Amino acid sequence: MTEPTAPALDLSLDSVALTAAVCDFPSVSGDEAALADAIVAALDGFGHLEIIRDGDTVVARTNLGRERRVVIAGHIDTVPINENLPTRYETEDGVRYLWGRGTVDMKGGLAVQLKLAAELTDPVVDITWMWYDHEEVSADLNGLGRLADHRPDLFAGDFAILGEPSNGQVEGGCNGNVRVELRAYGTRAHSARAWVGDNAIHKVAPILERLAAYEPQTVEVEGLDYRESLSAVGISGGIAGNVIPDEAMVHVNYRFAPSKSVADALDHLNELFPEYECTVVDRAEGARPGLDDPLAQQFVAAVGAEPRPKYGWTDVARFSALGIPAVNFGPGDPLKAHADDERVDVRQITHCEASLRAWLTGAA
Repeated sequence: MTEPTAPALDLSLDSVALTAAVCDFPSVSGDEAALADAIVAALDGFGHLEIIRDGDTVVARTNLGRERRVVIAGHIDTVPINENLPTRYETEDGVRYLWGRGTVDMKGGLAVQLKLAAELTDPVVDITWMWYDHEEVSADLNGLGRLADHRPDLFAGDFAILGEPSNGQVEGGCNGNVRVELRAYGTRAHSARAWVGDNAIHKVAPILERLAAYEPQTVEVEGLDYRESLSAVGISGGIAGNVIPDEAMVHVNYRFAPSKSVADALDHLNELFPEYECTVVDRAEGARPGLDDPLAQQFVAAVGAEPRPKYGWTDVARFSALGIPAVNFGPGDPLKAHADDERVDVRQITHCEASLRAWLTGAA
């Protein structure tokens, strides 16, 4: 029996229709192969592009000998679908939305990038387009990280743009991210004779009190105000309903301004909670905005709005670590990312396309 052929991507569609088509390719993390295949097939025959594939990550780049090179990237995977595909259009208060998984995070940005990759045969800069897998899962599976290990030469560039949802505005850099487990220990005993034991759950009360009283900083970095946050995101402890627990844990997440390093963030946590055992379970450096580069300034002018900080961590940090200034720019409200009612204002898709096109062709 012949396997059904996956539908083709038509890059001549307008960017809104192409967003719908890309979203209707289900590509939950770990299942990106069909979409990666379709991207390679859609770009086949465009002579101005060199196509490179690493697993389910696809790179397309121009080699025109321009003085400067820009890297423009986006992930092709989504979080799991929850009855929100296929896509559909909705109109609310006169605004037309495209509804469905991936419309915000981040296939609207992906569709814009694919369309421009096909159409911009003579840009004013050389462009490396990167579309990568496994962004929505553990960092050790991230296709961009894997590509950096396998082909670091592909990351050569003077400026980078990541198509993460930003309401069609420029969001510079990103906060750093640390997650730790804070543990307290005690002694088990029968709860009917609690005085014989030492209750570990009671011992974590000061952690919660300090977190509740904590006032996060807002830190200015290169003209952008990054708001930090420090939160309990999990708590565990207890053995049985009649046992005094001998161990309890509070899971704490610290989002810190990109002027600080992971080491600075951990020092701060140790100062706040010196009496607790601290186990680091996740760490990621932030990224400074890098908006002083002329390329970045030209891009901001093309978008036509003041840049803002990115509070969440994104893969711009991977470029920043390589010394490449990077920003987030894509259609969609980040508050709708991963939501069951995920939807994008279609005007943001066309705005992002027009802004990138004008900048990359020198028309801005």
